[in-house]
Amino acid sequence: MTEILEQPEIMKKAQAELAEIISKGKSIEEADVSRLPYLQCIIKETLRMHPPLPFLIPRRVEQDVELCDYIIPKDSQILVNVWAIGRDLTFWEDPLAFKPDRFWSSDKDVRGQDFDLIPFSAGRRICPGLPLALRTVPVILGSLLNSFNWKLEADIEPKDLDMEEKFGITLAKAHPLRVIPSLL
Repeated sequence: MTEILEQPEIMKKAQAELAEIISKGKSIEEADVSRLPYLQCIIKETLRMHPPLPFLIPRRVEQDVELCDYIIPKDSQILVNVWAIGRDLTFWEDPLAFKPDRFWSSDKDVRGQDFDLIPFSAGRRICPGLPLALRTVPVILGSLLNSFNWKLEADIEPKDLDMEEKFGITLAKAHPLRVIPSLL
């Protein structure tokens, strides 16, 4: 929500898609999400830039492994920095910019097959909450965007929005987002 409030044109584009496909003011159903490609792009871009866990659950190497000319000794503990992967110039053009359109013609997915986009991890230890997140987050965000207009508190300009994050086990905004909803 913070990212699309910072860039009102993204919110307008999402609301236009919702109005065309769902009709203004209606709640989104889970079955509607597959017909909302721009909303899906917003969710992927959000998970790229703001993964729920900045570091995946630690892994242990079962045998010596050579990776990029480094030897990782058996029994080493490995931490995967998903937050840094989402901001890596090797994988992403202009990685610090929130651009949902980068996923418009992309088949990248968050389900653990594309290793440059693994906010829920991958393999046998993929997050068990993945199906719930992929079902609920688009429905909630889509319903909020389709039911209300949003205004920043105290007439703050979008460019002045505080985007600072607080690292911990999970990633959170350093200062809560405060917005004012009004009916469409």
